[in-house]
Amino acid sequence: MIRHSYTASESWKGLPWKKFRKNLFRLQKRIFKAVQVGDKRKARSLQKLILKSRAARYLAIRQVTQLNAGKNTAGIDGKKSLSFKERFALEELLKSNHSNWHHQGLREIPIPKKDGTTRLLKIPCIADRAWQCLAKYALEPAHEATFHTHSYGFRTGRSAHDAQRYIFQNLRSSCNGIDKRVIELDIEKCFDRIDHKIIMDSLISPKGLKLGIFRCLKSGLNPGFPDQGTPQGGVVSPLLANIALNGIEKIHRQKDHRKASGYIEPSVRYADDMVIILKPQDNADEILAQISEFLAQRGMNVSAKKTQITAATDGFDFLGWNFKVQKNGKFRTTPSVGNFKAFRKKVKAIVNNSNYGAKVKAEKLAPLVRGWRGYHRYCKMDGARNSLYHIETRAYKVFNKETKLTRYSSKTLLEQAFPAVPYSENRHVMVTGEKSPYDGDIAYWSKRNSKLYDGETSKALKRQNHSCASCGIKFIDEERVHLHHIDGNHANWKRNNLEALHESCHDYQHMGKGE
Repeated sequence: MIRHSYTASESWKGLPWKKFRKNLFRLQKRIFKAVQVGDKRKARSLQKLILKSRAARYLAIRQVTQLNAGKNTAGIDGKKSLSFKERFALEELLKSNHSNWHHQGLREIPIPKKDGTTRLLKIPCIADRAWQCLAKYALEPAHEATFHTHSYGFRTGRSAHDAQRYIFQNLRSSCNGIDKRVIELDIEKCFDRIDHKIIMDSLISPKGLKLGIFRCLKSGLNPGFPDQGTPQGGVVSPLLANIALNGIEKIHRQKDHRKASGYIEPSVRYADDMVIILKPQDNADEILAQISEFLAQRGMNVSAKKTQITAATDGFDFLGWNFKVQKNGKFRTTPSVGNFKAFRKKVKAIVNNSNYGAKVKAEKLAPLVRGWRGYHRYCKMDGARNSLYHIETRAYKVFNKETKLTRYSSKTLLEQAFPAVPYSENRHVMVTGEKSPYDGDIAYWSKRNSKLYDGETSKALKRQNHSCASCGIKFIDEERVHLHHIDGNHANWKRNNLEALHESCHDYQHMGKGE
């Protein structure tokens, strides 16, 4: 119970978050192992415990109100955030209604697509997002035990860089990538056309949770397609899409005597984006026919306009990268033209904005440039376009003009705006086989997650033995790692002033109290 002598803020910060994390993870690990051995009855029983768990409820509320990227996006009720008092009230609501949750309507936001059309992002209200996050805590470990090895999108412990590395392993010179082709598969309106019956039949969940998911699907009703679609923008929607598409990776198989099964499945999927790698003797039309049949059973179609068969030597785009086997047989990855143009447009909008000065521009540019360069750190980046020389030159001219009458030098601001990020082509270490963070191998996952960071963050993680300096828990979940300056001076980069923290722990440090 909450002590009434505390303020709501103090009560929230004083909750035993470390204990909550451990309690939830222990249940999720048991669910994963139960499904692995085929005991779905036990898994459903454990899922009920998660829905009833105080720890899971508070962590779900914290996730959607404090940590998620869209935490300040309003739903149909117009609420952009919850006060600490409202968070406690929401926990009580989840406690009494977790097995009989009714979803409100969705706020629709049109998002422009690259081809000039728009898609509707459907945003649930905060309460519905909290319930969906709670549902995800229960559903995800069960289905992680069933997902295919080469599915990398929106899965805990896996990333786009795993997909990038897998393509490299299949198209490099030692694998005769120069002779191979790829099918660039595009699923037409994937999220809008997923058949509800397929999702409901595939769910591993107790009745109360299944009913809540059914109501979640119906809340994003498509006119003309009442039994199809999962609303984009929901917390649980990517997981539901993965559940519906699971198994498509097995359609194309190739013989490989090095594998115990005698076969490999050279397909890589990231959510609804997929690349299928073909040897010269593979029949592409036959494979596409099988994929079309698989999708038709799920209410979806292959996009004839966007799906194409491409020679590896001609190059293809996937996840913001361009992959190409050169004439000498060597494999090369670079940022795609479209990805670079979108990034350049964002940088130009900041640099040319006259509403704020060079110092603010540098602060806004730094995370944008660091993020772009970090995403492409395993690419070939020696081209003039990717060096960002022309963009930096333009920024220097603008900064130099704007800082003449201030004490900030344009050179210092430029270094802040365009931070150096090391490149190491094809050095990413892929996730091993079918491993999952829910398998309980904490040593493996803490070390692996630490490798996803570089620079001072990586050094701090190694010093701390891959554990958070505040709560002491290993970095094994999806929560981001933040680098904390102990003395509050962000210009002090001395080793003893830096420590790695969970994002939530970092938040509490700046609130004045850790977890």
